[in-house]
Amino acid sequence: MPIATPEVYNEMLDRAKAGKFAYPAINVTSSQTLHAALRGFAEAESDGIVQISTGGAEFLGGQHNKDMVTGAVALAEFAHIVAEKYDVTVALHTDHCPKDKLDGYVRPLIAVSEERVKAGRNPLFQSHMWDGSAETLADNLSIAEELLARARAAKIILEVEITPTGGEEDGVSHEINDSLYTTVDDAVRTVEALGLGEKGRYLLAASFGNVHGVYKPGNVVLRPELLKELNEGIASKYGQPAGSKPFDFVFHGGSGSTAEEIATALENGVVKMNIDTDTQYAFTRPVVDHMFRNYDGVLKVDGEVGNKKTYDPRTWGKLAEAGMAARVVEACGHLRSAGQKIK
Repeated sequence: MPIATPEVYNEMLDRAKAGKFAYPAINVTSSQTLHAALRGFAEAESDGIVQISTGGAEFLGGQHNKDMVTGAVALAEFAHIVAEKYDVTVALHTDHCPKDKLDGYVRPLIAVSEERVKAGRNPLFQSHMWDGSAETLADNLSIAEELLARARAAKIILEVEITPTGGEEDGVSHEINDSLYTTVDDAVRTVEALGLGEKGRYLLAASFGNVHGVYKPGNVVLRPELLKELNEGIASKYGQPAGSKPFDFVFHGGSGSTAEEIATALENGVVKMNIDTDTQYAFTRPVVDHMFRNYDGVLKVDGEVGNKKTYDPRTWGKLAEAGMAARVVEACGHLRSAGQKIK
């Protein structure tokens, strides 16, 4: 059961919250990066999440048609087969999807899972993300309500981003400013619309200064302690015991975060942390090293024939997989998921 069933995915998230650890959610764009993510999880003895963004899905769909649904479905089906060879449990997720891409990405993918569930099978993906951070909160939550109802019926978990994350992610961008912090009022409005589980389970990407892309520690002011305030505000309003964590939080824009910031986020209910920029670099860096070291082998310089063994994609592809897998292992350590796989 390497690809999580709906029941096991819920168990994974419950275990993470109770154990104060989080699953690395690794963006993949190819069969190679998928294997790198799976290998990293297996080597760390960690369950995990593999996710495909709209841009990643378009790339997977091929540059002839660039069809996002085709790309996402194809890699998900591939994952269901190859993941059987890895001794960990993995959930499949789709990353950031803004309003203008819902009809070309998330809604058709939910429909695929709806048909599978009607036929007595499990959904193709275990969760999908709706990124309404560029919309008003009212419009954002209105769409989230519709998607959550469909997701629940298809045994899928929905991820929502209710307020902006800074930087740029697949065409959705926000300035880095004081608006990058979710308020308790934002959280209350979210619960009023989406409930606390009775309407379906959802993951919440709240903003605490997060920024997508590359940045050095100190350049962005993260306030992961804000997540505690959000949980406390909701627990108090809805009569839950002190110390309750009503939300399943997602940490976006984590590149460059300090160990202390990550630890605080875990203590306050983060169960999923997106990792893309760092794993992209970890995949590409060994390839660059190989090309520089074997310049006259990978190129047919001055009329020579080069060296097939050095330009064979399998040669440098294996190095790329190993580099990215090592970064996934590192992420599992940072997020305390290493050694936590479901037995």
